[in-house]
Amino acid sequence: MPDKQNITVSLPLQTIRKAKILAARRGSSISGLLAQQIEILVGEDEAYERAQRQAAALLEKGFHLGGVIRSSRGDWHER
Repeated sequence: MPDKQNITVSLPLQTIRKAKILAARRGSSISGLLAQQIEILVGEDEAYERAQRQAAALLEKGFHLGGVIRSSRGDWHER
């Protein structure tokens, strides 16, 4: 079983009441709901960072889109 640590979260009483109802409907606890949502957020953040690194690596590598450049920059910007 993975190591776990308890945390304390302060929420408005109205939010806690609604969370208890939601947790009961889902057969869970407030703690279970929070743990699940935090796991989802962490997973999404890790996936975003991974995608960002992959995109940066692709941009660094560059893309060859085919074709041949037949004129120079000077030809396009004659003064």
